[in-house]
Amino acid sequence: MAPSVARLPGNDQTSVMSSTVLGLVRASHPEPTTAVTAVTALLAAGVGHSPGGIAVVSLTVAASQFAVGWTNDLLDADRDALVGRTDKPVAAGMVGRRTVAVAAVLAGGATVTLALTTNPVAALWAVLGLLSALLYDWPLKSTSISVLPYAVSFGALPAFVVSALPGAPLPPAWLVAAAAMLGAGAHFANVLPDFVDDARTGVHGLPHRLGSAGSRVAGAGLLIAATVTLVLGPPGPPSGVGLAAIAAAVVIPALAWYADRAGTRPVAAFRAAMLVALIDVVLLVASGRLV
Repeated sequence: MAPSVARLPGNDQTSVMSSTVLGLVRASHPEPTTAVTAVTALLAAGVGHSPGGIAVVSLTVAASQFAVGWTNDLLDADRDALVGRTDKPVAAGMVGRRTVAVAAVLAGGATVTLALTTNPVAALWAVLGLLSALLYDWPLKSTSISVLPYAVSFGALPAFVVSALPGAPLPPAWLVAAAAMLGAGAHFANVLPDFVDDARTGVHGLPHRLGSAGSRVAGAGLLIAATVTLVLGPPGPPSGVGLAAIAAAVVIPALAWYADRAGTRPVAAFRAAMLVALIDVVLLVASGRLV
C-alpha cells in the first residue's frame, strides 16, 4: 500500500511549520492587533501621510502589537496552563516558548527600526508606546495602576502618527487625550472575560479591584468621554455625524453588556470598545479636521 501523504517526512515538517505559524498568529492577539493597525492606517491617511508613510506607520504599529501580544502570552503561559486555557497557543503547547520569545524580540526590533525611518521625534513616541505596553505585561498588570500603560500607549499612537509627518508637527492635545481615554476604556473591557481565571492566578489589576460592574461603568464612561473629546476637540462646531458617534458610543457598550449576559466569557465588551474606536477614527478622518 502506498504511504499516506500525511506520513511523508517532508509533509511532517510542513505540518509542524504550519502549526507554528498558526500558533504565532493566535498568540499575537489577532483581533486587537488587526483593529489597532487598521485604525492607525486610517488615521495616517487622515492626517495627510503619503501611501509610503501610511505603510511605514502602520507596519511600525503592527510590529509593536505583535511584540506586545507575544510577550503577553509568553509571560502568562504558566497562569493560562493552570486554568486550562486551551485557546492560548503557548500554554497549550501549540507553539514553543523559545519560538515566541524570539518572535517577540524580532518584532520589538522591527518596531524601533521602522520607527527610525520616520524621524527621531516620531520614533520616540513609537518606542514610548512599545515600552509602556511591555510594562503592562510585566510588572504593572497586577497593580492598581494597570490602566496607565493602556492610556500611555494608546495616547502615544496618534502622537507617533502625526509626528511622523514631514517637519514632525506637534500632535493636537485633544487627539492624544481622546486616544488615551479609548485605551483606558479598552483595558477595562479587555479584562472582563478573564476575571475568574485572574482571581485563581493572583492577578489583581485596577479592573479587578473595581469589580465587573465597576469596570463596565468605567470602560463605558471612558469610551463616551473619548468620543465626546474627538467630536468637540477639533475647531468648529460639532457635526451631526459627530453627534451620532457620541450616541453610538453610548448604545454600543450597552448592547455589549446585554450580549455578554448570555456568554460564559464576556468578550463583547472588548469588541465593542474596538468598534467604538474604529467608528471614532472613521468619522474623525471623514470630517477632515485633524491637524
